[in-house]
Amino acid sequence: MLYGNILTPAGWRLGTLDWRDGRIVTLEGEAVDPDANDHPRLLPGFVDLHVHGGGGADAMEGGDAAATMARTHVRFGTTSLLVTTMTAPVSDIRQALRDIARLIDESPVQASRLLGVHLEGPYLNPGKLGAQPPYAHPGVIEEVEALMALAPIRLLTLAPELSGHAELIRLLRERGVRVQMGHTLGSYEEGVAGLAHGAQGFTHLFNAMTGLHHRKPGMVGAALAHADYAEIIPDLLHVHPGAILTALRCIPHLYGVTDSTAAAGMPDGEYRLGEQHVTKCLGGVRLADGTLAGSTLTMDQALRNLVQIGLDLGDACRRLSQYPADFLGETEIGRLEIGCRADVVVMNARLEIDAVYVGGELAHQASATSREQTTTRAAGAPRESH
Repeated sequence: MLYGNILTPAGWRLGTLDWRDGRIVTLEGEAVDPDANDHPRLLPGFVDLHVHGGGGADAMEGGDAAATMARTHVRFGTTSLLVTTMTAPVSDIRQALRDIARLIDESPVQASRLLGVHLEGPYLNPGKLGAQPPYAHPGVIEEVEALMALAPIRLLTLAPELSGHAELIRLLRERGVRVQMGHTLGSYEEGVAGLAHGAQGFTHLFNAMTGLHHRKPGMVGAALAHADYAEIIPDLLHVHPGAILTALRCIPHLYGVTDSTAAAGMPDGEYRLGEQHVTKCLGGVRLADGTLAGSTLTMDQALRNLVQIGLDLGDACRRLSQYPADFLGETEIGRLEIGCRADVVVMNARLEIDAVYVGGELAHQASATSREQTTTRAAGAPRESH
């Protein structure tokens, strides 16, 4: 049983939270302003739908990389995630998917829950790859179905303007796969058409897509005008706080992702992102030419960043838990209410993690030394990333 300020879908309560067999059975308390006391904040576990790596491991390595990622990110409050692949030769993607599928079945302990795969590429526009390797090509339905047979692909990023992708979007929608538009040179009109065909969101909004101009609204304009959901990277490097606030006014269920790489949770140095060599320094990850290449962001820092730019804690938390869960169609995670999974992040008043529970099992207990925060700050104007 836990006691503290509990964030429920209906608002904050000061009271007790208990579970049995991994699910919440008791949630009692009275309405409260969490800023009025120093009791712990009990938050729903964070749900990250865009994770390339962590703890030195990269999803495309295969083997046990996804387990290492999951054990790393749970320390920062992520209780569920999608393992995210990179553009690569299809044979490499196949092998990575086989290994990811095995680890999903094995369910690593003291780790984030592996919900499935986010296939980011290879069905991207070759002219907007960012940090993605140069293996992009239009999607062919037979190839996509063969990949789906290897692992549970829950989310797929593609460029809607490529030949055959309207039909592909419709097929994926029928198969229950969420489609986001990204790494695209598509116009506003092509973005609107993608939504009409069945795409539901946008990948790392603002990054690796055509920007907003008052006579050419671009893919960003399509998102701001029409999207209900879109993901964004709130590391304050990929997107200026003003742009985040703009998107928040336009997109009701804007949600945060880390787009984290193997460098997440690791010291500065050299790491892999797919077949690319990247360097972690100055709070970010870059290719040799300075292009941002994923991030070092963790979800607890994403929460602090959103609060820093003006969101109240409840709103910031929902954008890292409930909204991504809803987007994926997961109704038993990302929220604290009776019957849901007991995925709980315990934070102190400074929004530092004290403990993380996954399905009611203690997955991480913070020590005093582990609370040292690594706050990312924008350092100049980075080059356009993926």
